[in-house]
Amino acid sequence: MLETVLMRERDLGTPARESAQTVVLTIDGFEVTVPEGTSVMRAAAEYGINIPRLCATDSLEAFGSCRLCLVQIEGRRGYPASCTTLVEDGMVVHTETPKLRDLRRNVMELYISDHPLDCLTCPANGDCELQDMAGVVGLRNVRYGQDGANHLDAAKDESNPYFTYDASKCIVCNRCVRACEETQGTFALTISGRGFDSRVSAGQDQPFLESECVSCGACVQACPTATLREKSVIDLGQPEHAILTTCAYCGVGCGFRAEMKGQTVVRMVPWKDGKANRGHSCVKGRFAWGYATHKERVLKPMIRNRIDEPWREVSWDEALNHAASEFRRIQQAHGRDSIGALTSSRCTNEETWLVQKLVRAAFGTNNVDTCARVCHSPTGYGLKQTLGESAGTQTFDSVMKTDVAIVMGANPSSAHPVFASRLKKRLRQGAKLIVIDPRRIELVSSPHIKADYHLQVRPGTNTALLTSMAHVIVTEGLVAEDYVRERCETEAFEQWRAFVSRPENSPEAMEEATGVPADQVRGAARLYAMGGNGSIYYGLGVTEHSQGSTTVMAIANLAMATGNIGREGVGVNPLRGQNNVQGSCDMGSFPHELPGYRHVSDDGVRSQFEADWGVVLQPEPGLRITNMLDAALEGSFKGLYCQGEDIVQSDPNTQHVAAALAAMECIVVQDLFLNETAKYAHVFLPGSSFMEKDGTFTNAERRISRVRKVMEPLNGKADWEITAALSNALGYPMDYAHPSEIMDEIARLTPTFAGVSYDKLERLGSLQWPCNDDAPEGTPTMHIDAFVRGKGRFMLTQYVPSDERSTRKLPLLLTTGRILSQYNVGAQTRRTPNVSWHSEDLLEIHPQDAEDRGVDSGDWVGIRSRSGETVLRAIVTDRVPPGVVYTTFHFPESGANVVTTDSSDWATNCPEYKVTAVQVMRVSQPSDWQRNWSRFNDIQEMLLKARETGGQTVAGK
Repeated sequence: MLETVLMRERDLGTPARESAQTVVLTIDGFEVTVPEGTSVMRAAAEYGINIPRLCATDSLEAFGSCRLCLVQIEGRRGYPASCTTLVEDGMVVHTETPKLRDLRRNVMELYISDHPLDCLTCPANGDCELQDMAGVVGLRNVRYGQDGANHLDAAKDESNPYFTYDASKCIVCNRCVRACEETQGTFALTISGRGFDSRVSAGQDQPFLESECVSCGACVQACPTATLREKSVIDLGQPEHAILTTCAYCGVGCGFRAEMKGQTVVRMVPWKDGKANRGHSCVKGRFAWGYATHKERVLKPMIRNRIDEPWREVSWDEALNHAASEFRRIQQAHGRDSIGALTSSRCTNEETWLVQKLVRAAFGTNNVDTCARVCHSPTGYGLKQTLGESAGTQTFDSVMKTDVAIVMGANPSSAHPVFASRLKKRLRQGAKLIVIDPRRIELVSSPHIKADYHLQVRPGTNTALLTSMAHVIVTEGLVAEDYVRERCETEAFEQWRAFVSRPENSPEAMEEATGVPADQVRGAARLYAMGGNGSIYYGLGVTEHSQGSTTVMAIANLAMATGNIGREGVGVNPLRGQNNVQGSCDMGSFPHELPGYRHVSDDGVRSQFEADWGVVLQPEPGLRITNMLDAALEGSFKGLYCQGEDIVQSDPNTQHVAAALAAMECIVVQDLFLNETAKYAHVFLPGSSFMEKDGTFTNAERRISRVRKVMEPLNGKADWEITAALSNALGYPMDYAHPSEIMDEIARLTPTFAGVSYDKLERLGSLQWPCNDDAPEGTPTMHIDAFVRGKGRFMLTQYVPSDERSTRKLPLLLTTGRILSQYNVGAQTRRTPNVSWHSEDLLEIHPQDAEDRGVDSGDWVGIRSRSGETVLRAIVTDRVPPGVVYTTFHFPESGANVVTTDSSDWATNCPEYKVTAVQVMRVSQPSDWQRNWSRFNDIQEMLLKARETGGQTVAGK
């Protein structure tokens, strides 16, 4: 069982290098056969012989500094370190001799002589490798006094909100330094001083919080003593059991061990066998989980008749029956299609499945949508048209076999940091990098990596840039002709070849539009086409455009033309933003598709669901979220069930969204906190965090991973139970005893999930769909022998300029993105100490644009678009080019989406967040919207307090 795991994952030394050859040697009299390239330590451990060690760990390259793992090898002088010594055929090794025992005890005695004698009060008591190894080598007393040269009085560094650094306990094993370099790739730590003065130093001898440390926790995990220790462990003591689960932040889908005391989480430790993260983590997944028990969580259902009334706490039955009654009343008065729902990309596959099932079977409509509408819906459309499947093609591990990586419209270091660490490791090994982004992200240039090309494309011109790269590949004879001839539709390819060959699609012709020098475009195109295995990783900087779908198709065109799909090290890889945005799409959260991306108009598909669900389903697509909002303002859409999404903060044109919600008669919000959308709600159903439920998430590499309940729901119900209860109240029965039964239904009705079950997930750890009879253990790499659609289809990608262009009145282009410490709308991370790093959204502006406007860093600036105006604090930086400004959207009071417009992708209505024409000016006070927001927020606070004290309605809005 994976439910409960060992508290400490034991290291086995450096893993063997891949080799088909084997070596036979003798260790302590046992004949041992291991792959060539295996270390002596690893070889011994594989056969149950554990050699003492301190500096060795299987997550890092062998170092050989602690001198505890010494062995004797017949025919060799001295006592080599077993972690750095590779096996040889016929080698005879002794791991335990009197001489080795003496040497190890002497080495350990030196360590202990410079270590505090506080084992009983040490926070690592019971989880300290130094303590363990002292016992292993038989050290019972220390001959050397502690009154000589030592560092026992070294000061603690408590600056980091999540862990402490106690230099007095440091044994200078280098594991933390190497973890920062090899695993994370930040190089924030070093060893300063010599002899007894040696110690770990962050940055330029700075406190951890002020250094380049990104608080990923790799150093803490690597530390064998209490030098680096989680503050939660210091406060709560050592955990006593652990449960495997999956992170609920970004689309990487890291596996974690939730280490517990009873139902209290002590710490989250990245799981070494997690196939998405391989034992690594970021600050959010590793440390920012305190929101689950935050005091602002709402734990009891609430209702109110109008949004200017105080909330009234009620029982679950009353809240659910009230919501069901209101939805039925609205449908009777305004028609079947007057209500709909939004599924959550933070909830499990099983919970999302139930919401779309509730809409189709209980509401009797297809009015269901998800947050993928406003992020990766162009991915689904573009890849479906070209490759035949709406998802990425590779595993994250695949990047370690790439030779040339294109990172386009994505900032992995901030949004997908665990993947970024693996990419940076590959780049340090010699892979080439092309970054396509208006902004100079961390991957462009850092002390240890540098992009070969940074194509600083003007916002809104992605399609023009990629089409001009295709022009180079075609006109210079760089097409993989054999691959295209065998794998792709000939007629479509020839049409595409003729189209991109036109002179108007050359880099020189497109240079004025894109702002990228033609020679840079030509160089990047040649590198991608001729550099070996070429992979493309892209994010919202591709999809959130008026030509988002076109750009996704242009990416697929490039990959097919160069033969870079269908094996490891290549592929088209969308970096999904939320933990289960891929799963929410897979589960049928779009109004035109049933689960598995099958159109609702397909009679055969629909009949399968009708037979299983016992209802007649509608054959016409329902409303997208943008359509729902427009219909609300027109008066025909009156009710919304919103599970785990805060569309007032996350969707574009905030004032339009708020006005549409205010026009509705019944809004049911199911969430952890009273968010911005809840201000317009009539029913609030308290949701559950990922730690309070069972289910599965599907990450950006199509990996289905288990989510396991580590504590009982604080609100009394998991999210899937709430949806099922609402359906029952509506008169459509949903009776499930456990989410595994929902997965059985998913597998029964969804071909790509046909072979998925909880039993198989328990056995294999995770699965990548498609998982069916053809691929019973999943599909790590897609499109190996043929594309899902059969032959790959090249699509014409005519560049059409965005309506959002700079003008005399609106001369700058605003683009948006994320930052490492915060997540999406910030509902989770703002309720953790992550605010220590990023406590407000800032507007980045180029020095020239700032000088033209008399703006300095720290000044308040107004940002005005055709949709609205807000005020942010400025930061003057050359990370953005002249004419471009940039901000994040993690804080509701910032109002970043007040200024974004209703411009959207032509195929999917994905909003064009990345291109908004704005004017920026220095100001001295908040915008009108922010003043209204503050007033509305104050009123909502009063209404909440009135609920708590039994007070009366507060008038006004």
